[in-house]
Amino acid sequence: MLNAEIIAIGSEMLTPFRLDTNSLWLTERLNAMGIDVKLKTIVGDDEARLEETIRDAMKRSEIVISTGGLGPTEDDITRKIFARALKRQLILEQSILDKLRARFARRNMPMPEINARQALVINGAQILENNNGTAPGMLITEGKCTVVLLPGPPREMKPIFDTLVMPVLKQRAGDMLIVRRCLNIFGLGESGVDELAAPIYLKYRNPSTTILFKDGQIELHLTAQSRSESEAGSLLDELAGQLDEVLGEYIFSRRNETLEEVVGELLKLRGYTLATAESCTGGLLAGRITDVPGSSEYFLEGVVSYSNEAKSDLLGVPKKLIKEHGAVSQQVAEAMAAGIRKRAGSTFGIGVTGIAGPGGGSEEKPVGLVYIALADDTQATARKLIFPGDRQFIRTLSVNAALDMLRRRIK
Repeated sequence: MLNAEIIAIGSEMLTPFRLDTNSLWLTERLNAMGIDVKLKTIVGDDEARLEETIRDAMKRSEIVISTGGLGPTEDDITRKIFARALKRQLILEQSILDKLRARFARRNMPMPEINARQALVINGAQILENNNGTAPGMLITEGKCTVVLLPGPPREMKPIFDTLVMPVLKQRAGDMLIVRRCLNIFGLGESGVDELAAPIYLKYRNPSTTILFKDGQIELHLTAQSRSESEAGSLLDELAGQLDEVLGEYIFSRRNETLEEVVGELLKLRGYTLATAESCTGGLLAGRITDVPGSSEYFLEGVVSYSNEAKSDLLGVPKKLIKEHGAVSQQVAEAMAAGIRKRAGSTFGIGVTGIAGPGGGSEEKPVGLVYIALADDTQATARKLIFPGDRQFIRTLSVNAALDMLRRRIK
């Protein structure tokens, strides 16, 4: 199986203001051809470090793809440093220069002389014509390594890769495929998931397994390599089935869906409706639910009852209950859930109240304490949870827990 690495070039991508999205897109394309991306590197406009990166990449990888740094300015050093690393000369390609001059002439603009640099190509390179910009790409074969230089702007890079680079790499890769599957989990931490899953997935080299933590949830990524999609699917089915047995209801999706998508599907399937009453989450729960297209079929109403008065006036929570137990309590959460259900006339009501911080906590009720209640036509029941982290993380975990509580109720 071929391996590849990607080098994103440009000091701007080492700032907080620009993201390297090209490597994500390229990885998807390469994986679809059965090429495994082993490394991604971002290098600024530093000649020595870029040359070192290029030399190392060509030693360890069969495919090296760079993006960016092919423009006409002084800091566009990609072609020069690749030529140096490859020990090849840069030569002026007259046909490219003529096209550059014609491109500017069509716009009734004189071509700045620095643009002539874009007509310099590495000796022996296949020129990758750029129909959407001025910087052509290049493809070079150096021993067992295929080196590809692509422009940085996605609107230029993507068409060049799809039309001119992909056919070359497909021929070299053969018929190997990479097929992925994701199991989404909530209710266990990384160590808890790994404790249950590792005895199973460590028996396999193919598929391979990666555990990721994202937004308070765990993702188990399973990756199979095969020469046919059906064979890869069978390998994934075998491993996923065993993981399913030990992780059980902690798995909320086997198709990489979000919690809100899974809950929405269940509500529609059962013909149920939902309304929410939120305090510490400030409408985030309703927002997540209504981010799903078609949520109007099952979501009726959401109330943000931040103050005690709103809890009483909008949800009918007795003031005496708040006074006796406090706004952050099991009793108030249950009253909020029952109140919003009654107000909306929904099948279910969810109530969330807690202390998201950073202030407002006490020894008895610390920051991170959250009560989540679920009400139906017979009763309201609440869970007491204490979440770690900052304000935003506590609110995110609270929304996840509320959705998962409903999922388990109606599954």
